[in-house]
Amino acid sequence: MESTGGPYLNTAAVTSPVGIARLLQMTFGCTTFSLVAHQGGFSAAYGTFCMFVWTFCFAITVFTIACEFTHLHSCLSISWGNFTAAFAMLATLMSVTAAVIYPLYFVQLDCYPIGCEVRDFRIAASVFAGLLFVVYAAEVFLTRAKPGQVTTYMATVSGLLKIVQAFVACIIFGALVNDSQHGRYVATQWCVAVYSFCFVVTVVVVAFSVTGKTALLWFPFERAVVVYTFGAVLLYVSAAVIWPVFCFDSKYGSPRRPSLCAKGKCPWDSQLVIAIFTYVNLLLYVVDLAYSQRIRFVSHL
Repeated sequence: MESTGGPYLNTAAVTSPVGIARLLQMTFGCTTFSLVAHQGGFSAAYGTFCMFVWTFCFAITVFTIACEFTHLHSCLSISWGNFTAAFAMLATLMSVTAAVIYPLYFVQLDCYPIGCEVRDFRIAASVFAGLLFVVYAAEVFLTRAKPGQVTTYMATVSGLLKIVQAFVACIIFGALVNDSQHGRYVATQWCVAVYSFCFVVTVVVVAFSVTGKTALLWFPFERAVVVYTFGAVLLYVSAAVIWPVFCFDSKYGSPRRPSLCAKGKCPWDSQLVIAIFTYVNLLLYVVDLAYSQRIRFVSHL
């Protein structure tokens, strides 16, 4: 029987620089969570988050390699280029967070009271967690859009920034639910509405890009994204002014951290985290606006 569709297996999926990076991701990810599960150990929400990150990224990476190696991704009704670019950026952010959190909460130089063997396993897991972040960042670097190159939207600076914006918003939400006292004033509730609205719309933009459905919309998607980004900048400017005033001005809040505030359960700490990442996301949206005016969407790659 003659073949009419070319080779059945795509060897470039494991031999190209991006393919090698993904193989290393799979290896380092499996090694990391195996070390932790076998002897390193984890506990509380921080440890559970780290294990989720490593297992989730490992599973999606294996899925990506399998689909590209067997050409099965051509059977999926999604924009594969957008999907892989978006996941690589998300995995980079998640893995660097886990690579910081795990050693911060679980690694110590002394053997007491956990024992030297557990300590060594935790140190080894932390090393591989750092390597995992490096290889995910390497994939983002290798697949990012080059000047003059026709590529998918999520591989552009604007597309990658969408993932970072959503990730930063998740950090803000985490601080909001940690007793931030955001419901005390209508003004701070407005800030929460800003964070929520921008997060939802950003996720919708990513979803439409990954599914490749942008061409089915009755309005020009790329123009709508630029208009939304401009609106998000204005909304975040308002939040960047309002939140610090109603949290740190002596008339409404406290300019200094209360001395009797318990570590890890202090509303002032959460308010400070929210203020910092509000300015971070404002900067990200400004940069996004500058880049989004110069790109063209490609949804079918």
